[in-house]
Amino acid sequence: MLEFIVKYWLEFFFSGVLALLGAGYRKFNLKLKEQGKMKEGILAILHDRLYQVCRFYIHQGWIDVESMKNVEYLYDSYHDLGGNGTGTELYNRVNSLPIKED
Repeated sequence: MLEFIVKYWLEFFFSGVLALLGAGYRKFNLKLKEQGKMKEGILAILHDRLYQVCRFYIHQGWIDVESMKNVEYLYDSYHDLGGNGTGTELYNRVNSLPIKED
């Protein structure tokens, strides 16, 4: 048995290395998928929040400066994660609202 191991030690070594690399790749790939799902979830929450707040101010017909900063903060995060479309359209509509001072 020892003679067999000595003769094929290099094959055993590389087989072990490849097994470890394969396991590491699988774990890394699962983490990437998990992070992608978390990003999608956060994007959905930001879209919902942006949608709700924009609809409120559009219906109200005006916005104050502090609320505009809040909407801008939500939109920037939403946009940085790849969101666009309805969120951008609503954000642009809120930007065009008259600003009332307190």
